[in-house]
Amino acid sequence: QVQVVESGGGLVQAGGSLRLSCEASGLPSSRYTIGWFRQASGEGRKFVAAVGWGGRSTNYEDSVKGRFTISRDNAKNTVTLQMNNLKPEDTAVYYCAVDWTAALVSSDAFEYDYWGQGTQVTVSS
Repeated sequence: QVQVVESGGGLVQAGGSLRLSCEASGLPSSRYTIGWFRQASGEGRKFVAAVGWGGRSTNYEDSVKGRFTISRDNAKNTVTLQMNNLKPEDTAVYYCAVDWTAALVSSDAFEYDYWGQGTQVTVSS
């Protein structure tokens, strides 16, 4: 059974940092893309960042470029999203997802097969 579990959310002041972690288990190999998405209250789920299975291919949404960094450790089946210089508009529930059939590092939520339950990130002004 595939499980995707996020951790590391919380409350932080604007300009602060948080690190989110995602651990995927139950998959037969590490050859998959991991993506992070977020959903603010009253809005749809939006792409944040993604990393390919080798860790070198990455994709970022424009508003987080230069502030967020995604990385992965395949030995630990873990992906980390380091979020710096956080802004109130980054407030959302953050979801980790696995694209098991990935050939590209996609920003399309429909490409992702397995999802975590989400972790709340709140940035106060």
